[in-house]
Amino acid sequence: MRNRSIENSGARAAKHKGLTLVELLVAISVLGFVAVLGWRGLDGIVRARIALTSDLEQTRGMQLAFAQLQSDCAHLVGPSALPNRVPLAAGQGRLTLVRTVFADNQPSRLQVIAYRVRDGVLTRRESAPTRDLRELDSLWLIAENDIDTSQAVVLKSDVTALTMRLWVSGGNGWRTDLDVLTPAAGSTASPPLPTGLEVTMQLRGRDTGMLKIFLLGAV
Repeated sequence: MRNRSIENSGARAAKHKGLTLVELLVAISVLGFVAVLGWRGLDGIVRARIALTSDLEQTRGMQLAFAQLQSDCAHLVGPSALPNRVPLAAGQGRLTLVRTVFADNQPSRLQVIAYRVRDGVLTRRESAPTRDLRELDSLWLIAENDIDTSQAVVLKSDVTALTMRLWVSGGNGWRTDLDVLTPAAGSTASPPLPTGLEVTMQLRGRDTGMLKIFLLGAV
């Protein structure tokens, strides 16, 4: 009888063994807390990755734009090929220059290049190459007056500012008065020769801009 009583007590204990409602609620709460922490961590990783990818794309776009500008500046026409003319005009959000174009089995020609920032978009437009200085003068005026109807190439978006300074031979450092390149009225002397161009590009959402310095021509 005693053994049977013990067996019955063990059976009742085994029957009631398990989690109480309070213990179950505590377990669910802990699991929910861990899940929230995991979600926040994953969300932070995803947001950081998106921000990093966007930043890398912006930097890559700026580098490509600067690479194109560097190529144009390196081929800026020299004074011997463009006598008594201004090879470059720079201003806030705009740059116009004349570069030398080289092609296989063809003589070198001159081309007008125009960089412009409008509505936050940096574009580049190039004229047809020519060896006729009178035609080049006409192409220059078209570019400077922004009446060129040819297709422009978009280099970068979200540009809020494009500022420039020139290093002029015989000058006193960097010049912000960019009209220094314009020859005086009635003067037969060639205007000062710029040898360096400093460009600062400011993008939307960035506290600081990216600054690059380019040599002009075969300096």
